[in-house]
Amino acid sequence: MSETFLPELPQEMWRAGKLELAHGVLQSLRVIRVATAGLGRFLAEVESRGAKDLFGHGSTASWLAEMAGLSRGEAGVVVKRAIALNPTRNLDGTEAPAVAPETAAVAAEGLVGDERIDQILEILKRLPADTSVEDRAVAEKILADLAPNAGPHQLAKAEAKLLGWLDPDGNEPKEPEPKEPRRELTLERRRDGFWKLTGLLDDETGVRTAAALEAYAQPRPVDEFGQADLRMKCERLGDAWAELLDLAIACPDQPGTSGYRTLVHVTIGLNELKSGLGTACLDFVGTMTAREARLAACDCLMLPVVLSAAGEPLDVGRLRRFVTPGQRRALNIRDGGCAFPGCHRKPKNCHAHHIEHWVDGGPTDLRNLVLLCGFHHRLIHHGDWEVRMAADGLPEFIPPQYRDPLRHPRRNTLHHR
Repeated sequence: MSETFLPELPQEMWRAGKLELAHGVLQSLRVIRVATAGLGRFLAEVESRGAKDLFGHGSTASWLAEMAGLSRGEAGVVVKRAIALNPTRNLDGTEAPAVAPETAAVAAEGLVGDERIDQILEILKRLPADTSVEDRAVAEKILADLAPNAGPHQLAKAEAKLLGWLDPDGNEPKEPEPKEPRRELTLERRRDGFWKLTGLLDDETGVRTAAALEAYAQPRPVDEFGQADLRMKCERLGDAWAELLDLAIACPDQPGTSGYRTLVHVTIGLNELKSGLGTACLDFVGTMTAREARLAACDCLMLPVVLSAAGEPLDVGRLRRFVTPGQRRALNIRDGGCAFPGCHRKPKNCHAHHIEHWVDGGPTDLRNLVLLCGFHHRLIHHGDWEVRMAADGLPEFIPPQYRDPLRHPRRNTLHHR
């Protein structure tokens, strides 16, 4: 083993000049590399004699892990490198030559570190299987001579040249196996009643999701009253997600929904049901206001469970189809989209709203139905706007007094110019 010693450290490191610092780093690296090469020779000898016979361990790696305080995986990497660089002995006592003896010689001089050694060993693994022993030795010699003054990119280029020399025709091309897409999604209900959605999408699905959300997350245009869309982008994306869910659930081939927006189990008191005030239990896991229950009932399948003041179930309703596919098609043709004045939303983005709510005896026919997008549906249920059916059979909207003191009826003329 060549003798290399660390330079004497100055008592006050800050006094060292830049040349002295650089020299100290280089010398320290060389000492570490020389010592690592020496350690490899010891480990190769332990492997040859057998760690079980010498120390009672099942493998050299497990023994080194205990000796050095390493994990089994960390020790395995060191032992594997040592065996590749140094000759060992087979069970019958014959010598097993090193995989990379030229690299070992360079490593023993402290001229190359573990990273370049591992890269050379990987390159040797990738050489064609029919490469002769002589050609393999030449290739390893070229890499070993290059390694002390080369970085990873230079060695990678040398590998490409070696493969071109040893296998000019290359491997027979074959169709790559398609990768299984990786998609993950978790949905959990928080204590505050909100739901937390997290996920991981492959690149293709992520691009498609982003494109779909962006298409529905565009700010609403300024309406005829000059009101702009003040939602933040994250809010617009959340609303876009809700609209995409509505579109998916409304598909006739959607399993479990048959083209209807959702199935809602609502447990609500009789007084709350009539007045629209108070709360209701939604699907036995959460709560919603009575007004929200009325909104959801416009375009859903509902199973109402009506309770008396004492909490006694008075009636368990049956599933009722509120808007038939034929009625929905007629609504799409009549309204052409959201009927609220100034709204551009198309029919596929709209709900069917009962002008006179079904709880109040409103019938499910075209003269009592109007298409509204999600935003304006909530506005009608929770705001001061009103909607009614005019004498000509078309819906019209009555603005609140703070918008129009005379409350002149308004219509959407964008869909039927």
